[in-house]
Amino acid sequence: MIGVWTLAYFAVGAAVGFLAGLLGIGGGMTLVPVLAAMFTAQHFAPAHTVHLALGTGMATIVFTSSSSVRAHHRLGGVDWPLVRRLAPWMVAGTLLATTVSGWVPQRVLAIAFAAIVYAGATQILLGRKPAKARGLPGLPALASIGLLFGVVTGLVSAGGAFMTVPFMLFCGVAITTAIGTSAALGVPVAVVGTLGYVFSGWRVADLPPLALGFVYGPALLGIVAGSVLTAPLGARAAHRMPVTTLRRVYAGLLFVLATKMLWAYL
Repeated sequence: MIGVWTLAYFAVGAAVGFLAGLLGIGGGMTLVPVLAAMFTAQHFAPAHTVHLALGTGMATIVFTSSSSVRAHHRLGGVDWPLVRRLAPWMVAGTLLATTVSGWVPQRVLAIAFAAIVYAGATQILLGRKPAKARGLPGLPALASIGLLFGVVTGLVSAGGAFMTVPFMLFCGVAITTAIGTSAALGVPVAVVGTLGYVFSGWRVADLPPLALGFVYGPALLGIVAGSVLTAPLGARAAHRMPVTTLRRVYAGLLFVLATKMLWAYL
């Protein structure tokens, strides 16, 4: 049975890795409902299934985004000055959200996850661009936006691309640069977010063996093994083909997964 679950984690990781490279996403929003269902099927910590899914999903982003951003960087698709301006504020917001997550009932987390994912999926589906390209805001506004993005990414265990990509497009950043830059922003956010989930689950008694706080090791290893193979493929595809149809398919997938999460925990 352990071997079957390992293969399942690997397959999920391969799919998420390709999406990470293609769309700049960390994969957390896709993974959380899937992991929650897999952990429930294995009868893991019924009161903390969502917490485990959020923590493990966040930890995988460290690796999927790192693999993705290397490929985007080689293709010239990362705006590093923007990463340096926005990342510290996103990290601060993520740390705040993930550190307190262990004290939030998982039903509340599930509702918050679904609501935020619905909003993000709607934005991705619509893919609206401004009639006239705008520039990036000044540091005070950028800091406030980064803090808000960080809190949201911490709540839904995501790298934040479902918010940062539309934001950058609104400011006139090219789509391939927005995707690569979002992947780069996802790395520090995921590192700090993972530490937050480890800390918040550190003293929880009924977690499964090989869990470090709310991060389940076997799932993390299987997903990472699959994702690092496919993330560079997705990044190359993003620079070679139109992504409008795939963005809409991904948005539809998010709607389905968020609805499944609500159905399971309401």
